Amino acid sequence: MNQAVHHTTLEALGQQLEEHLQLIYPEADHGELAQALIQALGAEGHCVMAKPRLEPWDESDLIVISYGDSIRRQGEAPLHTLKRFFDHYLGQVATGVHILPFFPSSSDDGFAVIDYAQVNPGLGRWQDIQAIAADFRLMADLVINHCSSRSRWFEQFKAGQPPGRDYFISADPEGDYHQVVRPRTSELLKPVQTALGERHVWCTFSHDQVDLNFANPQVLVEMVKIIRLYLNHGVSIFRLDAVAFLWKEPGSNCLNLTQTHEIVRLLRTLVSFYDPRILLITETNIPNRENLAYFGNGNEAHAIYNFSLPPLLLHTLLTGDCNALKLWQMSMPPAQMGTTYLNFIASHDGIGLRPVEGLLDDKQIADIATTMEAFGGRISWRSLGEGGLRPYEINISLYDAMQGTLDGPDPYQQERFLCAHAIMLALEGLPAIYLHSLLATHNDNARVENTGNNRSINRHCWDADALEALLQDAASHHHQVFVRLTQLVQMRQRQPAFHPSATQFVLHLGEELFGLWRQSRNRDQSVFAVANVTREPQPLRLSSLNLIGTDAWRDLLSGEEYSDLHGEIELAPYQVVWLANRAGE
Repeated sequence: MNQAVHHTTLEALGQQLEEHLQLIYPEADHGELAQALIQALGAEGHCVMAKPRLEPWDESDLIVISYGDSIRRQGEAPLHTLKRFFDHYLGQVATGVHILPFFPSSSDDGFAVIDYAQVNPGLGRWQDIQAIAADFRLMADLVINHCSSRSRWFEQFKAGQPPGRDYFISADPEGDYHQVVRPRTSELLKPVQTALGERHVWCTFSHDQVDLNFANPQVLVEMVKIIRLYLNHGVSIFRLDAVAFLWKEPGSNCLNLTQTHEIVRLLRTLVSFYDPRILLITETNIPNRENLAYFGNGNEAHAIYNFSLPPLLLHTLLTGDCNALKLWQMSMPPAQMGTTYLNFIASHDGIGLRPVEGLLDDKQIADIATTMEAFGGRISWRSLGEGGLRPYEINISLYDAMQGTLDGPDPYQQERFLCAHAIMLALEGLPAIYLHSLLATHNDNARVENTGNNRSINRHCWDADALEALLQDAASHHHQVFVRLTQLVQMRQRQPAFHPSATQFVLHLGEELFGLWRQSRNRDQSVFAVANVTREPQPLRLSSLNLIGTDAWRDLLSGEEYSDLHGEIELAPYQVVWLANRAGE
């Protein structure tokens, strides 16, 4: 790109940014602020010559989610240990790695960031991050809503010193905040002694996580500087943590406000100019309709977390009834070109229950919670505006969550667990699997007792040597699940019908069988993915699938071929078939 063209392109970027800024900050000097953002990103001297694919993902992609210290070896930096594990065990499986917050932090396992510009020395150095980014697409958290009460900015706030003195929200403790939606039960406002007297600061999540004041445009400029830093160290996917809570407006619920959506659009404009291959993913653990809004008109998030999937899939396998899952999938719009769903069924957090409000009734949600407590899980709560409490999320390892049904434990834990992943891998969208799911990790109750945090139950730290011994032991359920799950992923990765944007239709096969039809975009492969979601054998009549008689059909998972298209398959408890008219390469 020659200098004149680049200058013209920069002018167009400035104009786009000004349009965003007029909606976010009506009183600001939009031209000056747009130039400050361009400078913060380093966009003046940056251009990407290669034209990227319209959709920078395909059926081969899988993101594995992990903390930087999920696997440890004595005398070795955890990030180095993690990289070596990924190279050896997941090099042919994972294309991307989401390393959860790897910054110095004072609480919440990294999400109370003390210093955005440093790697936690207990994990490693920036060189370790860059080494991972050299071999995998690296996803990192932009903890955008709040920072630590021990951060330099908050120390400046307490001292009345710039710039931090203007980076946080001081609120009237006598104000009316009953409409404010929150995911926690602590008090919204935290009293703080400052050089200017007592102030009450806004804390959506905890009193150690103080919300940043995006009404001050300089906070936005600071965040763009942080984005540039992460880009320089190899990050190519940004997870916008808790972004739905970003903007606060007196008299509103302070959730999903217009300014919040416009900030996401502005960040999309900036990173797309810097490099169109960079992705933004919004983390919005909220009801389904509100979550979908973060696609915008294809101009906000490249991908949104499919938050309704984990609790709906859990409900399906606990009850043996897929109707709620099926109705939800039928109502989900296909993602627009250039956007996709991020599908997951377990993460470092719990299984959120807000995303199934309106999809499951109160009794169904209560039944899930009660059963998960019986399986060793914990329940985290949120405050309602009128002063009540409601279950917010279930904290449990996914492997332990699958140990039975509403009737209690049974012998089908491993089959049920693999069935859940097979359903997720067949869905439209980009799959992400939590490392502890790949390893079939149990509940870590000792860690909960040590931290006092329910979420610690699914944040186990493995000793690398002990883990590798288990993965080599054929009698270990860790070995069995890891082998079968990675084989399942690798089969998916070869099928063009499982491209994240390939055609999808939900099949009507009754409440016991959940089924999808996927078709590759060039229409040369069809896959009928059908799962028995019960603990009883179930018949699948092939005639109900309308298979084309001129094609040869084979189950990709078992290798079984089917020539009698009027015949019947008896699906064992939790068995999944992927019936394809041709196998991928």
